[in-house]
Amino acid sequence: MSLQHRLTLYYRLTRLDRPIGILLLLWPTLWAVWIASNGHPSWLVAFIFVAGTVLMRSAGCVINDYADHDIDKHVKRTQHRPITSGQISPREALWLAAALTLLALLLILPLNKLTLLLSVPAAFLAGSYPFTKRFFAIPQAYLGIAFGFGIPMAFAAIQGNVPAIAWWMLLANIFWCIAYDTEYAMVDRDDDIHLGIHSSALFFGKFDVAAVMACYAAALAILAYAGSVLHLGMAYYAGLLAAAGIAAYHYTLIHERQREHCFKAFLHNNWFGAAVFAGIALEYLLHM
Repeated sequence: MSLQHRLTLYYRLTRLDRPIGILLLLWPTLWAVWIASNGHPSWLVAFIFVAGTVLMRSAGCVINDYADHDIDKHVKRTQHRPITSGQISPREALWLAAALTLLALLLILPLNKLTLLLSVPAAFLAGSYPFTKRFFAIPQAYLGIAFGFGIPMAFAAIQGNVPAIAWWMLLANIFWCIAYDTEYAMVDRDDDIHLGIHSSALFFGKFDVAAVMACYAAALAILAYAGSVLHLGMAYYAGLLAAAGIAAYHYTLIHERQREHCFKAFLHNNWFGAAVFAGIALEYLLHM
């Protein structure tokens, strides 16, 4: 196998050709970086967290495909992924995941001790999430913790501690993650039933759409509370209002449970995260 072909397989395995996962992981991290720094982040810290997000999401994708390689072959949408199709061995995939995680660790070495300590549970969460689908009724909640752990890490890196507001923001991210990943799970509902995999779409059953909208509402309510604690102004709440409008649009996509529309709603969550970040960034920009 040529080096170019192998790199192409790595590119597909790490999902760099599908950046939505990076964006969904990145937005809450950037929320925290901006809030923790009062809108004036060190560009070195911002770079470290952006690059770390890309590396850890890539490593998570590799671990996910390693964990699911015996399952993916039975699903038409995933049967051509590099590990399950035999193009990359499971052992090689583990080495790749380890290398990506090591690079992410090296990135944060310039940061303080607390951030380094928090990187341990962050790595554990990212690596263990794919296995929770076997036994946890709502693995999307676990994913929300994994995808939001950049929040306490950002506060630790910038402020040297993790204030209560960081954990509230993490909780908001958990609800947001349950919302968007339930939309994704609604696409794979039939396959998950056949394969015996747990998902929030199966857990919520006929109340799946209501649960998605309730989780959006909970995420926005917690973010509104965070704004009140931080004494943020109208620009911040305008961002939340825009995000609420986006969530309402997602209802129009998912209420009939058509697979392609549910997947479209999932992908569109990039704009939900972006709207919240735009409100945060504009709020601090107006008060420079």
